[in-house]
Amino acid sequence: MKTEYDIVIVGAGPAGLSAAIAAAESGARILILDNNPQAGGQIWRAGPIFPVPEMAQQKYRQIQAKPNIEFMFGAKIVAAPFSGQLLVERVHDSLNLSYRQLILCTGARELLLPFPGWTLDGVTGAGGLQALVKAGTPVHNERIVIAGSGPLLLASADTAKKAGAQVLHVAEQASYSSVRKFALGLWRWPAKIFQALSLPYRLYQPNSYVVEAIGQQRLERVRLQTPKGIIEVECDRLACGFGLVPNTQLGQLIGCQIKDQAIVVDRYQRSSQPQVFAAGECTGFGGSELAMVEGYIAGYAAIAQYEKAGQLFAQKQRYQLFSNLLQNGFKLRNELKALSRPETIFCRCEDISFDQVASRDSWIDAKLHTRCGMGACQGSTCATAASCLFDWQIYSARPPLLPTRVKSLMSMSTCSLNQK
Repeated sequence: MKTEYDIVIVGAGPAGLSAAIAAAESGARILILDNNPQAGGQIWRAGPIFPVPEMAQQKYRQIQAKPNIEFMFGAKIVAAPFSGQLLVERVHDSLNLSYRQLILCTGARELLLPFPGWTLDGVTGAGGLQALVKAGTPVHNERIVIAGSGPLLLASADTAKKAGAQVLHVAEQASYSSVRKFALGLWRWPAKIFQALSLPYRLYQPNSYVVEAIGQQRLERVRLQTPKGIIEVECDRLACGFGLVPNTQLGQLIGCQIKDQAIVVDRYQRSSQPQVFAAGECTGFGGSELAMVEGYIAGYAAIAQYEKAGQLFAQKQRYQLFSNLLQNGFKLRNELKALSRPETIFCRCEDISFDQVASRDSWIDAKLHTRCGMGACQGSTCATAASCLFDWQIYSARPPLLPTRVKSLMSMSTCSLNQK
């Protein structure tokens, strides 16, 4: 296959697909990269009993009509050895891709905070549960508790209920007043009100959060702090996520400016690096609508269609207001920083306890003395937790971004020699 493209788009979610559709008008050679086996990202993930959403189908049809757009699935970016190049690893090979323009649509991941029992079998993130169910994991008649913060909790509960699960509680850590203020602000977006009303909101309990997951080899029950005091709920699964964190590692590696944990962009979605754009939740959260608008703006700007991009600014601003409302409504309470006990596992990959990490002065200090963040996930879970709990600065990503084969690294070395 070709290894040189005019535009490479990283991420096949709402932002990435929209960027490709906009940029394709120029006739440029476009490649959409994604580590997943199919398009859709986390938002439009489909499965055996969950059909592809209509909006996603529309995007797929538009892309199929563009012969200058290619997909590469099951591809993870390991490094960016030189400006305009990406080292990509697939199941059976690796290759160096060259691009003239790069659009980062790398989305976000869940913020997972440690608490006693969070490593038990049966405990996942809220988005993790949704992904498992959509992939076909059977949850019929299972008793499920969902906890954490943000609209993802209700979406996860809805997915589980449709798969036949018994959702017992949806515990939201934000206060009643914060959630109420958020709900009252939704009048600007009627579609989101109807969407919220279609979800199992009667199970929703603000001012509640997980205290402990209890069990021997597997989860047996959950202890929750509620407005009426601490309760224990027998259950088979706990899905707990405390919001989202932008995936900025690739942007950091390329040298993009990061602020408030997100890639900084201008109104045309241009990053601080020449020829590099970013769109969607890697630049901040606002839902699929904002991600799509930003994707279109980035795609048009990448082909210098600034007038078309500018026509979308007002629409972007409208959804940006929703993003601001979302951030203000679901700020994390301080009590969540005190959930862990000294012996609670903090870094799951390296089995490092909370007290081992909390006794250090910085993230670098913790890594040097405990190996925290040096396992298979390369700190994607514990580094973000450390940033939240200890207000530590997490330094820029370094290659390889993910665990990789020696052969792929040798490919990068060969590339370096060719450049010389």
